[in-house]
Amino acid sequence: MTWWDRDTHADRRPVLMARNRIVAAIQRWFADQGFVEVDPAYLVVSPGNETHLHAFETVALDEALTPRTRYLHTSPEFAMKKLLAAGETRIFTLSRVWRNREGGPRHAVEFTMLEWYRADASYETLMDDCAALLRLAAEAAGTTELRHRDVTCDPFAPPRRTTLQAEALRHGVDLLATLDDPAALAAQLSAIGIPPGADDSWSDLFSRLLTARIEPNLGPGPVILDAYPAPEAALARRSPADPRTAERFELFACGVELANAFGELIDATEQRARFTADMDLKERLYGTRYPLDEDLLAALPHMPPAAGCALGLDRLVMLATHAPRLSDVQWTPPA
Repeated sequence: MTWWDRDTHADRRPVLMARNRIVAAIQRWFADQGFVEVDPAYLVVSPGNETHLHAFETVALDEALTPRTRYLHTSPEFAMKKLLAAGETRIFTLSRVWRNREGGPRHAVEFTMLEWYRADASYETLMDDCAALLRLAAEAAGTTELRHRDVTCDPFAPPRRTTLQAEALRHGVDLLATLDDPAALAAQLSAIGIPPGADDSWSDLFSRLLTARIEPNLGPGPVILDAYPAPEAALARRSPADPRTAERFELFACGVELANAFGELIDATEQRARFTADMDLKERLYGTRYPLDEDLLAALPHMPPAAGCALGLDRLVMLATHAPRLSDVQWTPPA
């Protein structure tokens, strides 16, 4: 059956109406916090400069019919940072985003991202925001637990906060001691039964550890996984407490990654260097690269210190409604 079959739609409709209640609750909560809702453009010059993100590319014709390459954004982040540079201080958006090469029960090539920024705020403030959003999603859906498959968690419980280093040490790996030594990290992974690939970079090895040991053993949550190694936080500033780490955390619930948050990097020189390195690697791995957003780099020196978070709305709705798949909570699932 197709999603638009009358009987199928009737079965799906209660979950979709719960989605609407969750969205309305989110909008009220941010308004009560003094945020302004913004609507960034979807068609952009640069879709993002992270190595493993893949965008949808198109060609726009100007008045003279001159072709210009444009992309559907993978995140509204660049546009929202420009709005902070323009003088906004608390902003949020519920934005459609597109990411190619993604699919499955928890992924879609088109989905809705909730993204918000607080000027002159610490990134720890976003942890409190995330906890509040879990609570209000559950309340709007009329549930006392979040669920994904057979895993449940309490959305009203304070998230457990831990660090990448602490979780790695639990599995016998000293991540921070290996930052400049991929061979040392490969040896530690081999010792705990994670075979490295022949050409693995440090980042590849880190990803193997994260997916094979750390994420599956975080527990049902909710969990704040904090202090990512600095090489794994392309748009986050380094931690003043330990410059080997960055002000970056991810929120997990029921084993599902829900949100990714940064203390934002506003040093344009360092940001350019990180973007360039990531695009060099992308070109080596995938044979393509995306242009840098020169407008963003020009705006960063005018941007106040800020913290920002991106949360997958569809995933949050999926957990709050106990739906098994992301497509179950989308009004019109991507073709």
